[in-house]
Amino acid sequence: MRVMTFGNRGSEMTIRKTLSIFLTSGISLAIALAFVAGTVSISTSPAWAEDDASIARGGKLYDKWYKVIKADGPKENHPAWPASNTKKKGGVTHRCKSCHGWDGLGKDGAYASGSYKTGIKGVNGMIGADTAKIIAVMKDKTHGYAGKMDDKDYMDLAMFVSKGQVDMKKYIDYGAKKSKGNAAKGAAYYNTICAGCHGMKGELPKDMPKPLGGIGNPQEFIHKILNGQPGEPMPALLALDVSITADILAHIDTLPKEK
Repeated sequence: MRVMTFGNRGSEMTIRKTLSIFLTSGISLAIALAFVAGTVSISTSPAWAEDDASIARGGKLYDKWYKVIKADGPKENHPAWPASNTKKKGGVTHRCKSCHGWDGLGKDGAYASGSYKTGIKGVNGMIGADTAKIIAVMKDKTHGYAGKMDDKDYMDLAMFVSKGQVDMKKYIDYGAKKSKGNAAKGAAYYNTICAGCHGMKGELPKDMPKPLGGIGNPQEFIHKILNGQPGEPMPALLALDVSITADILAHIDTLPKEK
């Protein structure tokens, strides 16, 4: 069998597609990873792997930056939080996702209505932007994050904004608020990747207010499956094809809605 060496970001998709082929054929994640590890020679520190680690951490910072850096959550509303939105207050108004949305589309996405409606534009216009430019925006007067994080935090968050955003409309039916994925495939992925921590019925951890099947926010699910949960040991599945995330979410939609 031909041995391939991958040492750049472009080759990342080849590895993801290889994993996807195995997983969609019903082969477990462990076997698929073992095959890739045994037949593909990956350089000691490939740029794409470092990027993925940075992007996933940046996704968690985008979710709840103060939780990731173990800082106290802000008590007052963010200065840029619109007075028209009185449904959210305090620390939640300082989370990037609260203004710009889990889908990065802001007022043009899932947060066009509902309790997080702010009228603020998304960050999708920054896809592919230079990280220095993104960091400068974070530190400007409007955002006000200068001095609140360290250099690595700013870089990881900028990496997520530039390279980690997903076109969620490709994977989610926004009208039905459901995944477009394949629930049958998702069951195999969930049962081998997720159930060890979340239980076969999505009932764990026990301190969740609702089981996974009852949370009902598909954009949040995709974000967290790909990037992980701030302050928790939940693994980020960013190295896998996004379609697998959509399949997992489709299966979660079939799980019990109440405890």
